[in-house]
Amino acid sequence: MAPAYFGMVMATGIVSLAASEAGQTAVAWALFVLAAVAYVILWLLTILRAIRHPGRFFGDMVDHLRGPGFFTIVAASSVLGAEFVILAGNITVAFGFWGAAVVLWLLLTYTIFTALTVKEDKPPLEEGINGAWLLAVVATQSIAVLSSLLAVHIEQPARLDLNFLALSMWLWGGMLYIWMMSLIFYRYTFFRFSPGDLSPPYWINMGAMAISTLAGSLLIINSQDAWFLHSIVPFMKGFTIFYWATGTWWIPMLLILGVWRHIYKRFPLRYDPLYWGAVFPVGMYSACTFQMSRAMGFDFLEPLPRVFFWVALAAWSLTFAGYLGTLLRGNARAG
Repeated sequence: MAPAYFGMVMATGIVSLAASEAGQTAVAWALFVLAAVAYVILWLLTILRAIRHPGRFFGDMVDHLRGPGFFTIVAASSVLGAEFVILAGNITVAFGFWGAAVVLWLLLTYTIFTALTVKEDKPPLEEGINGAWLLAVVATQSIAVLSSLLAVHIEQPARLDLNFLALSMWLWGGMLYIWMMSLIFYRYTFFRFSPGDLSPPYWINMGAMAISTLAGSLLIINSQDAWFLHSIVPFMKGFTIFYWATGTWWIPMLLILGVWRHIYKRFPLRYDPLYWGAVFPVGMYSACTFQMSRAMGFDFLEPLPRVFFWVALAAWSLTFAGYLGTLLRGNARAG
């Protein structure tokens, strides 16, 4: 079981939220239920794996390539919490997911990065980093998003505190992206790059910017409820557009690299759990563009997130079909 399998919940949950924004209520609720069921099952499997194979479980946590995949648990908890706020209107349950996400973020951030820092045997850069490292950024920004959504539903002064936490996480996530993206881009351009190196988590290059855009847009909307947010609205608007523009730049680049990988280099296209990490950014781009358009009055952008919602839904459907096909083939071989 790959540590990044909670990416299925992330992808399903964000496409559900994008569906809600696009007015596809039935689709949104169907995906919401599916995300919740998947979340419970994956937690049971994760606990079972930790009990039965503790060596491999904790070994993955301190592995340069597999360790960052654990951050999908944080992001999945936050995305599901956001669904409970927006779709179900259940703030109590959403706060439960928020608490779980914060605790998991603290434990995983300081466990994984401390272990990667102090371990003696480390891989070279070209073998030790990929787009999955940016899941740490996604996890951080997911807490900023959920905190912003919950802040609207509580009274002062707790509302002020939650907005400040959201702002702090938003700023830290942005700084973390700059650090990591510098290394990833350096690895892109100065080391040998094979089709096998272009794994689906490289789409997180765009997804990390998309969720940063979403968090910034929600902070702008909340600025009337917090004096410190109101005082830096121009800064937040500038950086939110900066994040969105950066994420938008990545889309053609990633598509071109995908064509190079699968058509020019003929790398086989088959189901991989990591493909959920490619679905999530597309859904997040739709959701963040909806919110940025609303926060800044960019009505001219309205058609764009609707188009990307359908693209995200198609990508989700293909990936889910691949998952079911793999599951059925596995059962047939077992039988």
